[in-house]
Amino acid sequence: MRELTVLAMSGSLRAGSHNTALARAAVKLNPGGLAIEIERDLGGLPLYDQDLDTGAPPAPVAALRARIAAADALLITTPEHNASIPAALKNAIDWISTAPGGLLLGKPVAIAGASPGPFGSVRAQLALRQILASVGAEVVVKPEVVVFRCDTRIGDDGALADPYTAELLRELLGALRHKASQLLVDCTE
Repeated sequence: MRELTVLAMSGSLRAGSHNTALARAAVKLNPGGLAIEIERDLGGLPLYDQDLDTGAPPAPVAALRARIAAADALLITTPEHNASIPAALKNAIDWISTAPGGLLLGKPVAIAGASPGPFGSVRAQLALRQILASVGAEVVVKPEVVVFRCDTRIGDDGALADPYTAELLRELLGALRHKASQLLVDCTE
């Protein structure tokens, strides 16, 4: 079977983001069979505006939509902002979900998140699961990767300092690979 393409999107725009570090760790912990690329320009998207959502959307939107369409699956890493997902991530999902053909419909998506608080990104992940379900994405259910007190689990260099978190992330990537492979087989039958 061919290598599956995964686009990893961090919901954080911060340069030293723990969630972007989590996406980079996914590249290093790849269990095999996946080609993981990190999306780096969510902050360059204009705010969603239906008047701009035409056959010729803004260039950053068209570029993101093309990367999403080309990917076999998505990995979304998200911090928690006010008990939900960050505005930049919601904005990206709004642009992606309104694309012709519904780019998230049936798309396998894995979720992980990190936060310095004691609950990690559990509420953000719950909100993200609801959003993704509403647009028809195929969300990986287990394992849940909720990195609480991430400032002690992710080093200053962005490397995962916690072996348990690394193993959970590796398992999540394996589950994503499995779900994406199953969906590809189902589509060819």
